[in-house]
Amino acid sequence: MTAAVQPDHWVRPDPVQVRDEIGRDRLLGMFRKMLLIREFEERAELAYKAKKIAGFLHLYIGQEAVATGFFDHLSPGRDATVTTYRCHAQGLLSGLNPDELMAELYGKATGNVKGKGGSMHFFSKEKSFLGGHGIVGGQVPVGIGAAFSAKYRGTGGVSVTFLGDGAVPQGTFHESLNMAGLWGLPAIVVIENNQYGMGTACHRAVAVADMAALKAPGYGVEAITFDGLDLFASWKAGQRAVAIARANKPVLVEAKTYRYRGHSVSDAGLYRSKDEVERYKALDPIERVQTSLLEAGWLTDDAATTEREAVVERVRAALDFAERSPEPDLSELTRHVYAE
Repeated sequence: MTAAVQPDHWVRPDPVQVRDEIGRDRLLGMFRKMLLIREFEERAELAYKAKKIAGFLHLYIGQEAVATGFFDHLSPGRDATVTTYRCHAQGLLSGLNPDELMAELYGKATGNVKGKGGSMHFFSKEKSFLGGHGIVGGQVPVGIGAAFSAKYRGTGGVSVTFLGDGAVPQGTFHESLNMAGLWGLPAIVVIENNQYGMGTACHRAVAVADMAALKAPGYGVEAITFDGLDLFASWKAGQRAVAIARANKPVLVEAKTYRYRGHSVSDAGLYRSKDEVERYKALDPIERVQTSLLEAGWLTDDAATTEREAVVERVRAALDFAERSPEPDLSELTRHVYAE
């Protein structure tokens, strides 16, 4: 017997109505943030290919609307966020300086975690950004713990945990949702379904198509599904999810999105066709926001060019900072292994 799908789990808002609700200044702010994320990662990709960045580099290109829409509803310092190793966007959206983040990619002493974490492990206690995590699904209990802390301390805060579709079959995902539902925690768990867990298509790894709608009822949590390539849908989904979570009701969210690059920069992505990638690129979330701003008369073509040029200069400055920064001293090698 198939479980019943919640009929109202989809968030499909009218984009013009949501645009008007957001307002000009707020929407322009999110547009700039999405541009910054895209430029930061495209430049990091080039640096990686030039062998200036080592290790792994997992890019968020194509998924920018998801985190941007949710972060716009969060209160810095009160609400906690945590994510996967695909963590550049969340670091920038948390308010971390692009200089320190780029320096971290370069493994420099001026980096976000002193060059010891690299691409996958941005972190900020001050911003309540609980880090990027390299273990698939390993961040979900951390996010649920942050929600427990917020409820226990009575802060009124929520936690937002981002994970990929490939983490959904992990035991930690299910155990954590069960605890969140059992204890009534202010937790939001966002599945960023970019259609592939590494090189495996989602439909070959997860038994259901609508993950939030079919898995949430089993743990007594709310379900929300939305088009992750649409900033307006993301913003409304985030608004709804945060309101539910602040009332101590956990929420499972599925963003149906897409990544334009491979799993990591070293992944050629040969498991998907060029036609498929181009079809999703035609739905580029940044271009859709720019088109909406132009249609509303809130942005001109010249102003859009100026906005993009400003972002290019900001990221160029971050690259210059990373290039000029010193390597970590050998005395740092064993620091931060144990509490000091």
